[in-house]
Amino acid sequence: MVAQRSITWPRASFVGFDRIWNELDNALTNSVDTSNVFPRHNIVKVSEEDYLIELALAGFDHDDLSVELEDGVLVISGEKEDGDVEYLHKGISTKKFRRTFRLNENVEVKDAKFTNGLLTINLAHRIPEEKQPLQIEIK
Repeated sequence: MVAQRSITWPRASFVGFDRIWNELDNALTNSVDTSNVFPRHNIVKVSEEDYLIELALAGFDHDDLSVELEDGVLVISGEKEDGDVEYLHKGISTKKFRRTFRLNENVEVKDAKFTNGLLTINLAHRIPEEKQPLQIEIK
């Protein structure tokens, strides 16, 4: 029997972040998720503000894929019809999939490219001017 324990976060220091704390608790207590391993992916930090998500999608075509942004969640899905192909051995998976990535509120999706079986999504972390640090004059 595996004992699960809830992590106690310093919630007293944060106000209005209940949803985020609940997501962190859930992610850490259920960190081993073997059902969501396809397709394999990389998250690359290009610079302090730019990131890439790369998904290995050999066997898929451009038209088999969909990339959407839904309420701060990047949703990447794919479905390939094999048609009437008879495989003697099928080692390249083209099963239907749906991968999700929760994005920070200031992360924007710049573009998505599919080249040689690799889907690359460019992300940028941009803090709006109104949310940047503001020097307050002391009178």
